[in-house]
Amino acid sequence: MYSIGQVALETGVKVPTIRYYEQIGLLPEPHRSAGRQRLYPLRTVERLAFIRHARQLGFSLPAIRDLLSLSDQPDRPCEAADAIAVEQLDQVEQRLRQLQALKQELSRMIAQCRGGSISECRIIEVLSDHSQCAAESHAAPGDRF
Repeated sequence: MYSIGQVALETGVKVPTIRYYEQIGLLPEPHRSAGRQRLYPLRTVERLAFIRHARQLGFSLPAIRDLLSLSDQPDRPCEAADAIAVEQLDQVEQRLRQLQALKQELSRMIAQCRGGSISECRIIEVLSDHSQCAAESHAAPGDRF
């Protein structure tokens, strides 16, 4: 059995995050020692490592919940897991397109900068007037206008 501090060290997940995952049901309630200290079996440490890795790959908590549910049923076909991964890949590709558009717009703004004073700065002009942008599709990832 592992203490919460040992689990945090083993997985690289902070203690408050481990407690949060317990609260939202991604991790089972831990066993408690006589002194009420949380004690975790190796199975929970492995589950937390799964969650951490999935988060590093950008999966949302609801998607991770679904993947964990699937992993708890090893005899099921993996079509549902494939669908979740495909959706994640689609989201990553969308963010990459947005980042590429951002990069192009920033590069264009910098290249057009004439130097001199702020009153003539092309970067300030473009940021002040979105219609001067080359593309409309460069909202930052996560922006919801």
